[in-house]
Amino acid sequence: MTDARDRPQITLVTPPELELSSFPDLLARCLDERPVACLRLSLSTRDEERISRAADALREVAHARDIPMVLENHVLLTRQLGLDGVHLNDAARSVRKVRKELGDDAIVGAFCGLSRHDGMTAGELGADYVSFGPAGATPLGDGRRAEREIFEWWSEMIEIPVIAEGALDEDLVRALSPVTDFFAFGAEIWDSGDPVARFRTLNDAIG
Repeated sequence: MTDARDRPQITLVTPPELELSSFPDLLARCLDERPVACLRLSLSTRDEERISRAADALREVAHARDIPMVLENHVLLTRQLGLDGVHLNDAARSVRKVRKELGDDAIVGAFCGLSRHDGMTAGELGADYVSFGPAGATPLGDGRRAEREIFEWWSEMIEIPVIAEGALDEDLVRALSPVTDFFAFGAEIWDSGDPVARFRTLNDAIG
């Protein structure tokens, strides 16, 4: 069960496109700015070589700071690249299989959108955490949001850690801090003019 006295931790999510000539340095500056619990590599490309090059470069930055790194969706590459785990975007559908493939020590997380049922199922099948979103208003998708009630219910009923993500701002971070275990910050940071400063501002809003 979430303890409201515990300050939520941060998962940092990479942008879908990044330049390896400059992004590792920017990432390092963010990781040194505030504590980060996990780094999620979330690239839009399906090119194995590009994913592998990015994973190698960013893993070095993360692991130098004792921060685990998970890869979004690509289970086989997760194992081949020696990463710490995988973040699945298909709710509970792959959790059992992936847990069996990667073993008990790997991090397995599941994004479950707005579905409490999918979240509970993912947890029962072995997910280490469940994420819900988007928590904020966004023109993407159908406009529905993961409202505070889903995080409040989860924190009262379920022991598995929960992540709030998607279109977060300072007001949302303050509102959700008592009822979530993690915030996942991604586009909120990288799409700003000064990612390090934006990361600092969002982090400072965590209660």
